[in-house]
Amino acid sequence: MTAPKRLGFFTRVLDEVGPAERYRLATEQIIHAERCGFDSAWVAQHHFHEDEGGLPAPFVFLAQAAARTQRIRLGTGIVTLPLELPIRVAEDAAVLDLISGGRLEMGIGPGGNLAAFHAFGLDPEKRGAIFAGHAEVLRTAWEGGALPGGDRLYPPAPGLVERIWQATFTVEGAKRAGAAGDGLMLSRTQPRPEGMSLADTQEPMVEAYLAALPAGCAPRILASRSVFVADRRDEAWRLAEQGLGRYRDRAAAQGRATGRETVAEMVATFDVHLGTVVEVVASLQADRVIGRATELAVQVHSVDPPHPFILRSLELVAGQVAPALGWVSGGIRSEAA
Repeated sequence: MTAPKRLGFFTRVLDEVGPAERYRLATEQIIHAERCGFDSAWVAQHHFHEDEGGLPAPFVFLAQAAARTQRIRLGTGIVTLPLELPIRVAEDAAVLDLISGGRLEMGIGPGGNLAAFHAFGLDPEKRGAIFAGHAEVLRTAWEGGALPGGDRLYPPAPGLVERIWQATFTVEGAKRAGAAGDGLMLSRTQPRPEGMSLADTQEPMVEAYLAALPAGCAPRILASRSVFVADRRDEAWRLAEQGLGRYRDRAAAQGRATGRETVAEMVATFDVHLGTVVEVVASLQADRVIGRATELAVQVHSVDPPHPFILRSLELVAGQVAPALGWVSGGIRSEAA
């Protein structure tokens, strides 16, 4: 398989503690990822639902992460753009990019939590159109174009236009990202017909994206994957029983699961790469989309183990798993890849 050029760490900020401690631990995880050689760190924006995502203000958090790191690139995965004022997103991103030394990667998307739209006074059925309009405002602002009324963005941030990523679950969304020359963000798991693998679902998206890219525009494809590596197999599955068990219980209480699902069934359903180094390497090598990605971003969700095990998983991924896939710290691919 072709090796991803970059290795990312994606935190959902879901440690089983209060919000202040969540943010502290997530910051420490990003610092540790940088020490381990990871190229990027990503955070997701989620409003209201603490069990699904614990971070409504990604720019605020990433400013803290920027102050505590030196090299690692910092990304939003994603900002739910329809719920934001696009000019404020453009301004916050410009300031963050400056103070981080040009390390910001800007992931955007239309959003998947439809209930949040009502809290913001918006119609979720219109999120696609709102997203398109807001994305155009971002581009105009970052390119230095005149905004309504004639003002222009300060501070200027023309480089951010080249670092926009679009997240999508659909072939049409992948075409849209490609036609814009943006990066394509592929989810760790997504809804699909029964019997269809994640790679079966996402490969047509990759094809549509590549076909839509303007001539001369280099592809940027980020494959996010659920990866939890432990020193022992029994340890990995014990922690998966706890973390996935919490998820199962919450889903059952909401009527989205029976409560009888086994850990093995949930690992398969949520496309989790779980186990020892050898097991996870084999599992990732079987994922055809990873071989076509320019960046692999790993997250421990939905296992969500305790903090020390997250740190150890990062060490094993960067030290053994990713090199076995051909990745080399610093973005240099091995000759054998």
